Amino acid sequence: MGELTNIPQWTWEVAGYRLVFNSETLIMSWVVMGALIVFGVLSTRKLSFIPGTAQTLGEVMVTAFEGLVNDALDERNRKYFPLVISVFMFVWLSNILGIFPGLSEPTKDLNTTLGFGILGFIIAHYAGIRTKGFKKYALEYVQPMFFMAPLNIIGELSKVVSISFRLYGNIMGGFIIIMVVSDLVYSLVLPPFLNAFFGLFVGTIQAFVFTMLTLVYISVQTK
Repeated sequence: MGELTNIPQWTWEVAGYRLVFNSETLIMSWVVMGALIVFGVLSTRKLSFIPGTAQTLGEVMVTAFEGLVNDALDERNRKYFPLVISVFMFVWLSNILGIFPGLSEPTKDLNTTLGFGILGFIIAHYAGIRTKGFKKYALEYVQPMFFMAPLNIIGELSKVVSISFRLYGNIMGGFIIIMVVSDLVYSLVLPPFLNAFFGLFVGTIQAFVFTMLTLVYISVQTK
């Protein structure tokens, strides 16, 4: 149970400020990025009419998410497709990383999920301003009456909290359940099945939900 409170950290002093980083989260995030880079190279290095395994997986994912983006966004905003599929691949691999011995999920750190939530928020509102123009975009916050502006603003900000805490809660919750059960049964039989369930099944579902919510937020802002 000490894993919940014993957080490995890097501490740096910069210009009189003390900066503290979760070293485990950073290292695991770099592992995910490295794995995605390797997958990208393998899937595109030798493109052929009869694809290999890596190319097939890449084409399946691209085709699936391209269809979802085309359905949700108009032609002008389909340029956000690379962002959408990149978010899914990073979050998905981050969620399932814990099933591999010695590795842990970057998404069980709220900083990671909150960072992605803020990224989606900024991209969605940037797309809305680019599509509608700033005046029309700003006027939507005073609908249906001008005194509704604070509530509309709070409603938009709450989306960041909702999407971030949903992902964090599910991944951290699965981690805690596995850890508690492992302590109770001394890591025999049941924990590996729980690890596979929370890592593969729940991790995949949550990555898809997080990505779809990000896509929906972009779609709503550009309508």
